[in-house]
Parts: sequence; structure tokens; C-alpha cells
Amino acid sequence: MKKIITIFLMGTTLFSASAQNNSDNPLLKKWTGPYGGVPAFNEYKVSDFKPAIQFAIQEKLSEIDAITNNPKAPTFDNTIAALERSGKTMSRIYTSYGIYGSTLSTPEFDAVETEMSPKLSEFSDKIVQNKKLFARIETLYNSKESKKLTSEQQRLIWLYYTDFVREGAKLNEKDKEKVAKINQELASLFTKFSQNLLAEEHNQYVALKTESDFDGLPNEVKNAAIAEAKSRKLDVLGCVANTRSSIEPFLTFSTRRDLREKAFDIFVKRGDNGNANDNNATLVSILQLRTQKAKLLGFPTFADWSLSNKMAKDPKKTLDLMLSVWEPAVEKVHQDVAEMQKIVDAEGGKFKIQPWDYRFYAEKVRKAKYDLDQNEVKPYLQLENLREGMFWVAGELFNLSFKQITNVPVYHPDVRVWEVSNKLTNKVVGLWYFDPYARAGKRSGAWMNAYRDQQKMDGEVLTIVSNNCNFIKGTANEPVLISWEDATTLFHEFGHALHGLCSNVTYPSLAGTSVARDYVEFPSQLLEHWLATPEVLNKFALHYKTNQPLPQSLVDRIEKASNFGEGFSTVETISSSLIDMKLHLATTTIDPHKFEKETLDALHMPSEIVMRHRIPQFGHIFSGDGYAAGYYSYLWADVINADAYEAFTEGKGPYDKEVAKRLYDDIFSVGNTIDQEKAYENFRGRAPKSDALMRARNFPIIEKKK
Repeated sequence: MKKIITIFLMGTTLFSASAQNNSDNPLLKKWTGPYGGVPAFNEYKVSDFKPAIQFAIQEKLSEIDAITNNPKAPTFDNTIAALERSGKTMSRIYTSYGIYGSTLSTPEFDAVETEMSPKLSEFSDKIVQNKKLFARIETLYNSKESKKLTSEQQRLIWLYYTDFVREGAKLNEKDKEKVAKINQELASLFTKFSQNLLAEEHNQYVALKTESDFDGLPNEVKNAAIAEAKSRKLDVLGCVANTRSSIEPFLTFSTRRDLREKAFDIFVKRGDNGNANDNNATLVSILQLRTQKAKLLGFPTFADWSLSNKMAKDPKKTLDLMLSVWEPAVEKVHQDVAEMQKIVDAEGGKFKIQPWDYRFYAEKVRKAKYDLDQNEVKPYLQLENLREGMFWVAGELFNLSFKQITNVPVYHPDVRVWEVSNKLTNKVVGLWYFDPYARAGKRSGAWMNAYRDQQKMDGEVLTIVSNNCNFIKGTANEPVLISWEDATTLFHEFGHALHGLCSNVTYPSLAGTSVARDYVEFPSQLLEHWLATPEVLNKFALHYKTNQPLPQSLVDRIEKASNFGEGFSTVETISSSLIDMKLHLATTTIDPHKFEKETLDALHMPSEIVMRHRIPQFGHIFSGDGYAAGYYSYLWADVINADAYEAFTEGKGPYDKEVAKRLYDDIFSVGNTIDQEKAYENFRGRAPKSDALMRARNFPIIEKKK
């Protein structure tokens, strides 16, 4: 999940505005139309961005000057509220800038992004290092009068103060300059890393040249490969794109072991090919700069700095949690691999399970052990039906209703928009944009964006959120069928969207998903549970040919196999999380290959699995600071998620209205208006218990060595 606007990034660098007349630049115009205004995506061009940003910089700087030069003593209204109201033009521009960077990337836009990234960082530093501005914030933070403000206003003052301090507001001028320079260099490197990774994903593929190259592939996977080759204008029958959404189905179903190895190889070597898009030198520079920055800011390591505004606080806590789950997960993998190896041996395979074999033979074990074949389930998992299922769940839990609309512009023909309302009051609460399909220029994966945050400072402002996926379209006029794993991801990202849509706060910086990084994944992971509920499966998991729901016998088999593969997914994810944390606890220059190998060897990483994100392709931690020393957040949040879902199972079940109301009141609607630990305790009546996670994953209990 990625949120487009941050508390500081509402402008870019200080440089002279062009003399060009910007009056006709569509990016500078206020959003107009229904719903309090919407982005005019149909009017924007790449060439608009630079002049629009240049103009918006001067506007933002003027607003900051007005705040800092106010002769009146600082008050909440003339300082904090004024900051919340500032930078609206840049906020609008940056929404589209983020969309282009993640979903509409082209060489022309890459050039703009390369130039603007360090400028954006420089301007952000100019705000946080503004002495006069920080002095006003600090005065309010220390003022006894501020204690008379509302709890939300006090929380907002605290947020501004702690974020400014964390970014170096209290440093001397020399060190401020050093931090600013590092931030600009990092911004350029983040952009380079991202663009390299995107290039690797879109320039590489596995060609399918003969009919036998399709052996084992379900029709929808085969059709997607054929469509991909046509879209690339390749003189082959089909091709497997170098993205997770294409590679993983191929690894799961292809009977061609040689082609599975090729597909696996290009995927795990993204950014690690010694070519112009190699990321190794880039990521080493990023790590070095982060270490320097952390020390300037008074922290022993970047990990310590990163966790200073997270729930975990201490890197050791995260390592302890990860390692407590690691050993049971590895043991589960060993058990699963042993069963896979038996099948290989029985078939006369005469080879040891390799990473490119894992998914293929895991499916065979699933079928043998649980009589469950993904291909048997997939015909019931139509993308559009599951989307309707998500809407229904949102209605049951949060009283939300969705109505598709066509009266707002979109940035690509694939994108559709829904008006979201409270079905009890008919009050519109926001818009939901859905961009489901993979295409050239779109980064892989799935994520949520907030185009505009909900707020009530000067009247109701509706939120605008989006969900973005990379499903393969396949053949025209055929429904898009997705895997159970993809369906889970769909619900996960929709959980982020609901976190934004349910927001009911006053100030935009506290709205929706603006919470601690290791808490933000909790609401999204929680929503995954509702996919498997009988109510969703019976109503929305309908066979694409017969329109019949999943038979109960198949539902029962899905339930029995629900924990199958948990060892694999846990090891795959936690290995990346541990590498991430250890990279950012290191203070010396590392060799990525050596560091990866030695760390995984020390952890006794199963040879049959690789990290979900190898270091040279780890976009979460090297395309920005958001998840750096923070990938553990998925596990941390999953502990909270597992405990929270038990509130429903201990009650009347997944659709318990009383528990759902508490979930809305204490979690989904409050944003960052309250400390997240306190928010969870308000919901659950206590702190989360980690044993719920072990129960949820059905891991073997391993005795601790004395």
C-alpha cells in the first residue's frame, strides 16, 4: 500500500518559476465537477508537470511565509490549521504525478520524474528545517494552553512536532544542510531503483514458441500468455511477462520444468543482471546514505530512526517477533517439502525440489492431501463477482453502498469509478477508483492510493481512493478468473480503501490510512478473512459457465486446506523482513550478494524457497523510505489482525453487528486521531495477544531450547 500525499510532501524545490503563462495548464486548475471536484485526468499531459510544479512551489512558499511572518503569537488556527490548509495546488498535482509514476510510466515521464525527485526532497526539507515555522510549532507543543484544545487538535500538534524533530528540525545549520543533501541524493536513487525495476519487468519475458510450451497451463493462463505476446507484437505463440501476476501462475501449473526454471530465473534476477538496470550499486549507496542520515539525526542505525515513529519502537522487538514465528514456519516448510519430494520420487523425477518446482509440486500435494485443485476453484472466482462480494461485505460491516458512475474522467480506459454512500443515511462518503489490469508502464503488484483525504476543517471534503492491481485480461468477452491468492490480495487492498472511505476526522493529516506503518496493514489484512466466509462464497463465488455457487463439498475442502502453504508464504515473507531489518541495522558497507547469502545461511533458509523480494528488486525498501526497516509491518499487523478476528469468532461470527460497530468506531473511522495502541485496546478491551497468530496459521509448537 502506498499513500500519495504525506504531511510534508506538498511541494517541491525552491527554484525560479518559469516566466511561462500557466493559466492554461490543466494541472493548476482546481478540481471541478461533482463530489467536491475530481481530477481532470482527460486533460493532463506529461509536459504539464514541470511548469505546474514550479508554479505550485511559489504558492506553497508564499503560504509558509505568511504563517511564519504572522506577527501574532502562534495559535492552533494561525499555525497548525494554516499548515493543514496550505499546499492544496501541489497536493492536487502530486496526486496525478504519483499516478503517472506508478501506472502510466513512459520514457517522457521518467525524465520528468528523474529531474523532479531531488527537487521534491529539497522542498520538503525547506519546510521541516524552517526555523521560524518550527519555533511556532514548538511553542504550541509546549504550551499549557494547548491542553485546552480538543484531543484531535492536540494529536495534530504532537504529529507536526514529532515529525519535524524526527526530520532534523533541531539540528544545527551545518547538519541540516547535510541531511538535506542526503535526502536529495536518496530521492534520485529511489527513482533510479524504481525505474530500473520497472524496465526489467517490462523488457524481459519467457517466449512460448510451440504448443508444447503451454503444457499444463489452464486456459485463462494460456490465453493471457497469447494476449501478452500480441500486445508486445512478438513473433511467438505466447509469452510470460516478468511480473508476479504472470510468473506465479506459470510456476504453479506449467509441466515444462525447463521453462519454469527460465521464468523463475528472470523473476528472481530482476535488478541483478549486471546490465544498465542493475540495482546493486544503487541500493548500496542508499544504505550508506541512510546510515549517515541516521547518525546525523542522533540514531545509532537507520533501523532505530525508522522505528522511532512506529508501534514497535525498538528493532529488537521486531526481530524477536519474526524469529519466534520463523522456526515454526521453517519446520512447516520442511514437512511440506518432504511430501512434495515423495511425489517427485514416485514419478521417477530423480531431482531434489528446487525453488522453480515448489509451487508446481505444492499444488500436487494440495490435490493429493485435500482433494483440492486450484483449477477446480478458479472457475468460481470471477473478478467482477468478487468485487461485488467486497461491496457486499463493506455493506454488512460498515453500511456502505457502491454505485458505478461514468460522469468523472479517468486516466486510462481500464479504470472505473464508484460512488460510495452510507446506505442508512444515503450520504455520499467518497469515490472508489478501480484499476485492475496489468499493462506496459504500470508497476507490478497491488496497492491503494488516496487521491484526496477526508476532512471537515471547512466543511465536508469527500475522500477519493483507488485500488490498483495487475490481473491479466486474457480473452475479450471472457470473465477474468483469478486464483484464491489473488482474490485474497483483492480483499486486502480493498481493506486499505475501506480504511480511507470510513475515515471520519477533522484534519487531513490525521485521516484514513495516515497511521503508523506497522499498524496500517492491520485493517487490510483483517478484511482478508471475509473472502472465505460462506456468505461471500455462496453469493459471489459463482461458476463462470453455470452460475452455480461453490458446492459445499468444495467449500469444506477449501476450509480444510486453508492453512496449506502458510509455511511457504511465511518463510518467503519473513526472510525478506529479516533481511530488511538486518540491512538497516548494519552500519558498514555491504556486498548485497554476500550479505543475502550469509544472512539466509545463518537463518537456515530452506533451499527450496527464495525471499519474496531479493535485495536488488526490493522496491518496498529501496523505492522510498516508507517500508525501509519496516517490512516486518506485515507480520506485526498480522498479530493484531489474528487477535482482532477472534473478537468476531468469540462473538456471533464474522458479521456480528456489535463487533463491526466497534471496529468502525475504534479502528476504521478514527485515522491517526488517537495513539494506535490505545485505539486497539478500545476495540478489543486489551492489547493484542500473539498466540492468536500461531493458532491462525496452525503452526507446530516448537519447544524453546534451554
